Amino acid sequence: MLSSRWLAPLALLVTATTWGLVWYPYRILEQAGLSGSVASVLTYLVALPPLLLLALRSRSVADPAERGLLLALALVSGWTNLAYVLAVIHGEVMRVMLLFYLAPLWTVPFARLLLNEHAGRGAWLVIALALAGAWAMLAGEGGFPMPHNAAEWLGLSAGVGFALANVLTRRLKSAPIAVRSLWVFAGVVAVSTLYASAEGATPGVLRVLDGKAWWLVAGIALALLLATFTMQYGLSHTPANRAVVILLAELVVAALSSRWLAGEVMDRHEWIGGAMIVAATLFSVGAEKDD
Repeated sequence: MLSSRWLAPLALLVTATTWGLVWYPYRILEQAGLSGSVASVLTYLVALPPLLLLALRSRSVADPAERGLLLALALVSGWTNLAYVLAVIHGEVMRVMLLFYLAPLWTVPFARLLLNEHAGRGAWLVIALALAGAWAMLAGEGGFPMPHNAAEWLGLSAGVGFALANVLTRRLKSAPIAVRSLWVFAGVVAVSTLYASAEGATPGVLRVLDGKAWWLVAGIALALLLATFTMQYGLSHTPANRAVVILLAELVVAALSSRWLAGEVMDRHEWIGGAMIVAATLFSVGAEKDD
């Protein structure tokens, strides 16, 4: 039987692989006539009942003083996950993911505001390297280095939301994993429902789904649950500096899958910028340890 020494890295690889591939079934649902927002509502809604059962079985409740933090975590995570899904459906997968991986850049100011953590020299190195990577990637074709389309703006905002959600999670003390996960999934359902309503979606849109599409919805929901719990297990049994290296496998999976399944190819400037962003992510762990 595998020990935690091997099981934890394997769990993180499962998480990374899941998030590196999940863009494709969402695109299939979009091609079947289901928008990214409605697909998000369905996939996260299907996953809510088992999370609710787990939260009830844990017999643990969050400190009432932390319910505001849980609500904030739910709303921020709701937008983060919805923006990520919309971005990978409509944008180039690797550009979106690299913009998402600018998250360490946003973590520094959020940690200063919410945790009163002061950035040391290592953190400023992370900021400089991440900004330089974004500049190299976004300015590769000339012009001012800004996201080129709505999908890239969504990917960028998902990274900002991810950084804020991580800082909010660090402020939470009493809420167990099942309770936090329940709030996060409920937040995705709520935010995605509001977004779908603003788009003009109605329950009648579900009539476009056939049996295969419903199985795909269930499969995505199961994958999301698997990624949630493998992530929590892996992070709790793996040193942070090792975990972040393993989780970067998501970019490898995404690069290969987007090349084979969507024919997307990164140019030289994107590879250079991406390498700098990855390096900033790796250095961010060392910066946290040194500071």
